[in-house]
Amino acid sequence: MPLDVDTVLVPVDGGAESVNATEYAVAVAEKYDATLHALFVAGEQVSRRVESGEVSEDAVADQSEAFAEDLRAVADDRVPFDVSVALGFSTTRKMTHPGSVILDAADDLDADFLVVPREAGDDSSAVLEKAAEYVLLYASQPVLSV
Repeated sequence: MPLDVDTVLVPVDGGAESVNATEYAVAVAEKYDATLHALFVAGEQVSRRVESGEVSEDAVADQSEAFAEDLRAVADDRVPFDVSVALGFSTTRKMTHPGSVILDAADDLDADFLVVPREAGDDSSAVLEKAAEYVLLYASQPVLSV
């Protein structure tokens, strides 16, 4: 049975591995004539600072938008592309962690395919490295881990 893919989700955290995963996600989206959605997952320190009011959500959105420009260059107008931001941790909700945030976003977006960076590069905050195994274990969609 052929795979029907309308939306590809790639979680990103600002690291080099996120760019690499986006390259794979663009290829999958292009093959299936699908849209690509990048989910910028903020790490624990950023999430705590937002929840405490030390950093505004607008500042996090600005940071993710700057990184999204790099990802748009990777997509190079080959596929429809959009970006959203999620806090990967919470001090008030126990079950909020990067893996659950990614899977919740996949359900909310009705994503058909996920491309997840498995290892953090030297310049990454390792947010997605912590989430990859969880996503691989619990995703109901096909997952490519790169």
